[in-house]
Parts: sequence; structure tokens; C-alpha cells
Amino acid sequence: MTVEMKTALVKSIETAAAKAGMVLTSVTQGSDFHGQPTAVFELGLADIPDRALRLELTDSFDFDKPHLLPEMTAHLAAEAKRLHNPRPECYVTLAGLPVAFGKFQWPFHRSTSGADTYIVHGEMYLANGGPQLLHARLAASVTVTFAEIVPAMEQPYAETFIYNAIRKTVDLGQLEFLKSGNRQPVPVTTRFYSRWQKKFVFTDTDDKERLAYVLSKVYWLSGVLGEGKPVWIADPRDAQYLNTTEADLLRMANDEAGHGLMTLNGEFAAPTPALMARAPEFRARLDAALNFTKPQFNESMRAGQANM
Repeated sequence: MTVEMKTALVKSIETAAAKAGMVLTSVTQGSDFHGQPTAVFELGLADIPDRALRLELTDSFDFDKPHLLPEMTAHLAAEAKRLHNPRPECYVTLAGLPVAFGKFQWPFHRSTSGADTYIVHGEMYLANGGPQLLHARLAASVTVTFAEIVPAMEQPYAETFIYNAIRKTVDLGQLEFLKSGNRQPVPVTTRFYSRWQKKFVFTDTDDKERLAYVLSKVYWLSGVLGEGKPVWIADPRDAQYLNTTEADLLRMANDEAGHGLMTLNGEFAAPTPALMARAPEFRARLDAALNFTKPQFNESMRAGQANM
């Protein structure tokens, strides 16, 4: 990384971070899958000094396109709110599985198997409140055609749709949680994007499914994993995953607060004892969702559907 490029990149990140209410705390040099230098940024919040956001970009990346800085700012603004969650790395799936994402090796690298794709490796753990033993090692692959849709093949512009594609692949029963194992493929193609709507579409949900999702999220991420501390409901990452809006998710949370199942403070919700009393229901959904992944995944692997 040249001094000039590093200075320009740092200034751009500082500008985006400030607009998002975050502070750039450190800049270091990392390396990508092929050993090439990267820029690693640590960003934090003044009111939560013990948590940090890690952002890793290619050393040649800059904000020369007019739309890149606003999208980076929007990404950091969402991350700032997500950092207020008790477990920012945790999500739930539509079927009711609580999962934790980690060890993602940004930025993307080109496939070493000869396929014309971009790859990012990471891991997903079952986060049910016990020891994190069951997990899936992941290789998310993005086709070159799909990459043309994305403003930049960098973490801030791709992390949301990569995480949602992983959740969707779990929903389809095509990822298995194991104590050990090889990387499992997550193909990310244009089937997840509507060109005429110009947006990502992972699944169509109705009010009943979205309500179940909100309740599951508050139960697991706040009640079980977060010691009752509130979680962010109006998360655009969840809205994209469910093909809805942040306002709609917040509306449902307000309704459930009125029914005594959660308390709401702005865009953040926590469970009431009435919701936590439904633990057998949420545990049963988790078991059913976990069992669903096993045969589907094994069949797809036998069919040779892999791209590492």
C-alpha cells in the first residue's frame, strides 16, 4: 500500500465513520488469501469501548466512484447500531436457528479451482447458549455475473448479502452443522437478485413468518444469549433477508410489546417472562430446523455440488 493510497483510504474511512457516529481506532496492514497486503481498520463507539468493528479492504481500494462513500456510510451506520446488540455476531434463521458468524477472511479471492468466481471463507456456529461445538466451515462463491451487480467486491458492500445467502442456504437444508468437516459451498448467484426491482430477494415472507422471526430473534439473541439486554429490531440486514422493511419489523415488535411478549425502547426490544416461558416452543423449532439440514445437505454433496 502506497503512502498516498493509505492516506486517502484512511481519510475516506474516517469520514464515513464520523457520519455513522463511529471512531476509527486503528489501522494495520493485513494480508489476503494469496498473501497480498490489505488494510485492516478497527472502528468503535464511544459508549461501548469494549467492542470493535473489524473492516478489511484490499490495499488498492478507494472511493473514486460517487456512490461508494454513501453506501459505506450506510453500512457503518447499521454496524454502529448492531454493535449495541449483546451479541453483534449472532443472527437467527427463518426456521428458528440461532447462529453466530465469524472468522470471515475478507476480502474475496478468485477461485483456485479454475471456476470463474470470487470466494470468501468463513464459519458459522450454532449459538444455542451451550458450548459452540456444532459449526459449518463455509466457502461462499459469487459468480462474475453477480459481481457486476455489486458496487464493489469489498466487505462493506457484500457482507449483508453473503450472510443472507448463508442463512437462505441453511433454510434450504443445504448446510450441515458438524463438530468437524470440510468447507461447505454457499453459491451466491443472480437468483438472489431481482433486476427489475433492483434489489436482493432471498425469500418471500408473510406476516406470520415475519412475526415468528421477530419473536425468535428476541428470544434467542436477547433472552438466551444476551442476558435480557435488548436487540436491534429494525435491522436492514434482516429486512433484506425477509424481503420486507425495517418499519414493518418494528411494527410487529410494537404489536408484540402490546401483547406483553417484549419490551420496546426505540428500535431495540427485550423479552418479557411471558416470551421466555415459551422456551419449549423455540427449542422444538431449533431441533426441527437442525434435523432438516442433515439429509438435504448430504444428498447435495453426493451430487457433487461444490465450488471451493
